[in-house]
Amino acid sequence: MPELPEVEVTRRGVEPHLVGRQVTDVILRREGLRWPFPATLPVLLRSKTILSAGRRGKYLLLHFVHGTVLIHLGMSGHLRVLPKETLPAKHDHIDIVVGDKALRMTDPRRFGAVLWHDVADGDINQHPLLRPLGVEPLEDQFSAELLYQQTRSRNAPVKQVLLAGDIVVGVGNIYASEALFKARINPKTQAKRIGIARYRLLADAIRETLTAAIAQGGSTLKDFIGVNGQTGYFQQTYFVYDRTGEPCRVCGQAICQIRQGQRSSFYCPQCQK
Repeated sequence: MPELPEVEVTRRGVEPHLVGRQVTDVILRREGLRWPFPATLPVLLRSKTILSAGRRGKYLLLHFVHGTVLIHLGMSGHLRVLPKETLPAKHDHIDIVVGDKALRMTDPRRFGAVLWHDVADGDINQHPLLRPLGVEPLEDQFSAELLYQQTRSRNAPVKQVLLAGDIVVGVGNIYASEALFKARINPKTQAKRIGIARYRLLADAIRETLTAAIAQGGSTLKDFIGVNGQTGYFQQTYFVYDRTGEPCRVCGQAICQIRQGQRSSFYCPQCQK
């Protein structure tokens, strides 16, 4: 699944092609993906100007004067900017056309979403899908103090608390594993047992890990490619994720894999005691 770095790379890739441009057409090739497409989306967007391209967690947000398009890439989706005449392939489900180009969403497994939030319905951040989300990890509101204060009653392992997304949003499985390694915290440790000093290490590790991943174009996941068709290469620098049995790059101990909440966690038993 594309995580925060991949969505941010996508946002940065589409932004120069969309912002300030007028939508000339919207082409829906099916009724919907995870949820139905808004049937009136072509009428809502035609002749309207895209004011900005934002992101909230793993949601890409295209802002208009009269509302916002929410796009989620699901398990296997990606966006590309193509010449509008480019013929669609089997899993190309929607085009938002701006001038001579089209923002095309491809989603083989159809777990993604394209939704509309009208300005008359209030602040976009109060949308039911966005309201429960925690703070953004790359913004000033995110801090070690926040992590510490919000986990005093959390019995769950720290890895699962990070993935829950209600304290800090967008730290998915890959980057949680890598950040916990960098902070030398075992993913099985109860969140409430971690002190402020170790949360300072973790907060810094989360920021550093996500920033590095974005700079490297994200990770090349099974179904993810960037807007321009290129792949990311952060996976070449993984310390623990998907390296079961391989030697730790720091101490040489074999990397372990466990299951936590239906997800795989990877860690070094020596570095993350």
